[in-house]
Amino acid sequence: MLPRTLLTGPSLADAALLAHEEQGREWPLLVWAPGPGVRMVSSAVLGGGVGERAWVLNAQVPPGYGRLDPVAHLRELASGAGLVGRGVGLMTAASVADRRHAVDGDAQAVVTAGIGVRGWAAAPGAGDVAAPRRPGTINIIVSLPVPLTDAALVNAVATATEAKTQALVELGADASGTPTDAVCVAAPTPTGAEAEAFAGPRSLWGARLARAVHRATRSACADLLAAERAGRPR
Repeated sequence: MLPRTLLTGPSLADAALLAHEEQGREWPLLVWAPGPGVRMVSSAVLGGGVGERAWVLNAQVPPGYGRLDPVAHLRELASGAGLVGRGVGLMTAASVADRRHAVDGDAQAVVTAGIGVRGWAAAPGAGDVAAPRRPGTINIIVSLPVPLTDAALVNAVATATEAKTQALVELGADASGTPTDAVCVAAPTPTGAEAEAFAGPRSLWGARLARAVHRATRSACADLLAAERAGRPR
């Protein structure tokens, strides 16, 4: 049985695997709580945008998740895990326990992946119909040790997305991602020191971020694609 509450450390490698109940069974909940003094940018439904955030949680939910109040649900999960203050909440039907962690020059990335529903972002007719209810979300959490400007935080999201797509293409997935992918990038809050102005793939920290995300995404997706090609359920 997974623990229900657990303190985590400032490193993304210290993210804790907890548990929550939904539809009569336990589901994993990945929690990272670096504490105060961290700014994040995220596309998450809870705590999205740019601002000070104290924690990130990535909750696995059942396929066909039917609750219409994901923000309230994520807040409940955060409270149950002992998290306080503002944070970022992600959800996925993919396996959270099968997370992948990668490091490049102190840039860290954790990726959870489901690729049962995937495709190209600019596919004709995309968004015209509801997506099938299969696990199809790639959630990316990144931690950098240096402060970033607002523009660089946004740039980091683009870099992480490019690295994810590169990994998928290299694996032969024939896709740029899934319809519900989410990203969260965390960096120290600037405290008088000059913040990094760039996080593109040819900047120092953008390149490190890209390599970490690329490595974690490849690792998270390789077994899924192999099982899919062999006709084995995942």
